[in-house]
Amino acid sequence: MPQLKAFFDTATSTVTYLVWDPATLEAAIIDPVLDYEPHAAALGTASVDHILKTADALGLTLKWALDTHAHADHLSAVHHVREVTGAKVGIGARITEVQRVFASMFHATDVCPDGGAFDALFEDGETFALGELTVRVMHTPGHTPACVTYVIDGMAFVGDTLFMPDYGTARADFPGGDAATLYRSIQRILDLPGDTRVFVGHDYLPAERDHSAWESTVAEQRAANIHVHAGVDETAFVTMRKARDTTLGAPRLILPSLQVNIRGGAMPPPEDDGQVYLKIPVNRLGK
Repeated sequence: MPQLKAFFDTATSTVTYLVWDPATLEAAIIDPVLDYEPHAAALGTASVDHILKTADALGLTLKWALDTHAHADHLSAVHHVREVTGAKVGIGARITEVQRVFASMFHATDVCPDGGAFDALFEDGETFALGELTVRVMHTPGHTPACVTYVIDGMAFVGDTLFMPDYGTARADFPGGDAATLYRSIQRILDLPGDTRVFVGHDYLPAERDHSAWESTVAEQRAANIHVHAGVDETAFVTMRKARDTTLGAPRLILPSLQVNIRGGAMPPPEDDGQVYLKIPVNRLGK
């Protein structure tokens, strides 16, 4: 069975997972986070370096740095992981659609929308090895076009597609997002065996809960997810999701995050003064 450790980033409510094969000690890190303070534009790697030190203490060899999608709420640390460990960076193949939209928004002329910032672009149903384990990739779009779920021997790492049952589901109003598509993707996850362990990409505390949590099961999601429990049809879900999304503001780190994450977690190239700059496109988000 795979082994894992979860690391909760309080600044962004993101959960990063370190997963490994106990037979070979080959490991993957899923959705790692860079530390970014927007008011000072200060960038750091302390959080992800702590995870890498944990991996080293466990004797693990990092083979993969995986993103479930191009995040709009934190800066991905997959590029940093690759630089430090030599791990390959992987993401869903439809990241090229996201790159196309946001390279234009940020006038990122260095970004070629061909996925070249990543080492592997996974197609739906594709598998790859993690030691003696097999990782299966499920294309689960709706939140973004490129969202994927990584299924590893009874574990499903769903990114932002699903949250804990008492919080519900991801928004679907980003460019390329679609509530009906999200519903169908969630049904694919809920069709997995009921004892499949579901690991979410974020946990936002609802009023009724006073502690962070990130693991449920497919059976628990089917029975209790407040947005898509058994009996909720596509029409009802789409109506709810669209109405809820109109009440949501833009994520706090959406502008710095997306221009970094379409580059596979790398910073934009330095300008002629040697300084790296992140761009703020005025009045482009629409929210």
